[in-house]
Amino acid sequence: MSEEFIFGWHAVEAVLKQEPARLQQVWIQTGRQDKRVQSVTETLDSLGVAWQVVHRKELDKRVSGVHQGVVAQVSESREWTEDDLLQSLAAQGEPPFLLILDGVTDPHNLGACLRTADAVGVQAVIVPKDKSASLSPTVRKVACGAAETVPLVRVTNLARFMRVLRDDGVWLIGTAGEADRTLYQADFKGPVALVMGAEGKGMRRLTREHCDLLIKIPMQGQVDSLNVSVATGVCLYEALRQRLA
Repeated sequence: MSEEFIFGWHAVEAVLKQEPARLQQVWIQTGRQDKRVQSVTETLDSLGVAWQVVHRKELDKRVSGVHQGVVAQVSESREWTEDDLLQSLAAQGEPPFLLILDGVTDPHNLGACLRTADAVGVQAVIVPKDKSASLSPTVRKVACGAAETVPLVRVTNLARFMRVLRDDGVWLIGTAGEADRTLYQADFKGPVALVMGAEGKGMRRLTREHCDLLIKIPMQGQVDSLNVSVATGVCLYEALRQRLA
């Protein structure tokens, strides 16, 4: 079985809560004796998962990034397929609320999008297998546990899968700077998927053509665009406002 490392307290605690069977071993930086560490180590002991207190240099050897004093070795998570998502949506019996990211290659942006997606109740984040960041330790760290709660579905042909979603009654709303309608003129209350493009280039041509509606975020200042994770947050919270109402 393939293995990977995760780091950061939020990411480790999320696996501990959501998928404890994946945990194989945990390393904690020496010098930490607070309640958080005590709670985690007690849970690890109850599960029979080995853990060890080590010098920071040992953690630095295993991962690159701000590990916050904790690193865990876990079995590789199973990647969701298109069929997994469609079956899950059918079983939930709620109007789909999805996020599609086309060409988001920066792991920090993907992690931030996953975190916001979890906050607003998005059921899954969909990305293409090519030209997209993967579910790396950095993504999991930035997502602060959301990578363990929001399925990331990597599809071979994004345009084709968008057609499948449309045939299932999902309204596809894409963002584009040249759109005539604004975010606040769109209807997010029903089965919907928000489609966001990469920062700078935006959505690819085929992705854009498969959207039912194109919208833009109103910009009042001198800057003409937002970071993709910020723009995603703005749009998702407008969608949540409508869905709660």
